[in-house]
Amino acid sequence: MAAAKASLKIKGKGKGSKESSSKYELFKDWTNWSLKKAKVATHYGFIPLIIVLGMKSDPNTHLFQLLSPV
Repeated sequence: MAAAKASLKIKGKGKGSKESSSKYELFKDWTNWSLKKAKVATHYGFIPLIIVLGMKSDPNTHLFQLLSPV
């Protein structure tokens, strides 16, 4: 499970002030990390969400009725 662990290391470029660039890099890394996680959650959660919403709608439907093509 070590592969699933996110590592947010700051990579220095040597330009500008070290503190402002490191804050920018940290913000950029966290943004990229969170967007990747949101993409995975949306990818795997969309179809189950549609199935759950379909099962709670009126008239009540069963799982087989939602999954059948007819």
